Amino acid sequence: MKINVEEVQHIAKLAKLRFTNEEAEKMAKEFDSILGHFQSMEEVPLEDTKTSSKEEIKTVLRKDEAVIFEDKAKLFRNVKQMRDGYIQVPKIIE
Repeated sequence: MKINVEEVQHIAKLAKLRFTNEEAEKMAKEFDSILGHFQSMEEVPLEDTKTSSKEEIKTVLRKDEAVIFEDKAKLFRNVKQMRDGYIQVPKIIE
């Protein structure tokens, strides 16, 4: 699959990024290289590969216990701004 500069510019626009034409050309080549690796993975023979069933896998989980953290000054020492006991963050909605 060939990625062109227009597709890179479209992806950059969706991600709110800006690239120069030179950067977009470089990114197109890098995307092409990445997709080439995925295409080469499709050629790997998987017929003789053993897969494990869900029955063989046992997930070990720790017990979920609620713990109250008493040292609030230590907990919030890196917070830039607090208001009424809550962390105030900058508005991110445009």
